[in-house]
Amino acid sequence: MRKLIAILALLIITAVTTRVAAQCSICTRTAQQMGERPAKALNKGIIYLAFTPLAILGIVGFRWWKSQSAEDASSGDNR
Repeated sequence: MRKLIAILALLIITAVTTRVAAQCSICTRTAQQMGERPAKALNKGIIYLAFTPLAILGIVGFRWWKSQSAEDASSGDNR
């Protein structure tokens, strides 16, 4: 559980502290026409909306990996 919390904290810190350009070329052109402030807000919105599905996939993948590790460890005892 501590590893999961550490990984999630690292992902959140990375997402908050780094400069990420999440716009496609069409969104970039539209954002440039709106001005700098709305363009930054659009970019933050894209990052925010992308984080939730990625976090869910990460948690599901981690739980699957842990269950596979537990099955492998228990099957090794039966040999």
